[in-house]
Amino acid sequence: MSKTVIVTGASSGIGKAIAQLFAERGFNVIMNATNEVQLQKVYQEFGSPENVLVVSGDISKRETGEKLASAAIEKFNSIDVLVNNAGVFAPKPFLDVVEDDLDRFYNINLKGTYFTTQAVIPNMLVNGGGSVINIGTVLVDHAIAGFPATAPVTSKGGVHALTRQLAAEFGKNNIRVNTIAPGIIRSPLQGKIGVNDADGLAGLHLLNRIGEASDIAEMTYQLAKSNFITGEIINVDGGHVAGHMFG
Repeated sequence: MSKTVIVTGASSGIGKAIAQLFAERGFNVIMNATNEVQLQKVYQEFGSPENVLVVSGDISKRETGEKLASAAIEKFNSIDVLVNNAGVFAPKPFLDVVEDDLDRFYNINLKGTYFTTQAVIPNMLVNGGGSVINIGTVLVDHAIAGFPATAPVTSKGGVHALTRQLAAEFGKNNIRVNTIAPGIIRSPLQGKIGVNDADGLAGLHLLNRIGEASDIAEMTYQLAKSNFITGEIINVDGGHVAGHMFG
């Protein structure tokens, strides 16, 4: 029987690559994004496969997670993997941050991950296990002075902390919970935050190149297949956190 994965933020960038890889490798896939038109466009781009279902909705709302869980169970009978990819990110100097900024990042990045995970774990408990994979950021552990982003980074820091706590709470139930912390990845997000030449940031990585969405998708797939990795924050960052390039 094919396993089922829910991927949030699946209409572009990393989420799109993850959804496509899982679909190609035989998983049933629930694709979520806020923009229904864009989501349908990607679904058609994939060839409208029978093993893929699109469910639009704002992930910061508790009911969206519940809708995703219900759709997965109704259509495919189970939830085996959840990929909490949906998120927003933008730099802003600390002294300029206002309450609305914090609310936006915390509601989407942290509460969205929290609520969606809350919605799927009951089914994983019934099924005897599952895998939750969150998308964090290397900036939680490796701040960059020239990229002030306290609001989104602290929201992602909450995701990192949630990962380890959930791994501890549900390890006995064979529910594995991990976070992938990407480095600089080529995606539409770069343009949205004002980075017009993502390759110009290659020097932040020891490999002297930026990552591709496929790099994150492959790691997500490996974590989903693993039965013995949990509670980990895995940097997929070309050496961003490990060291610096000089000379």
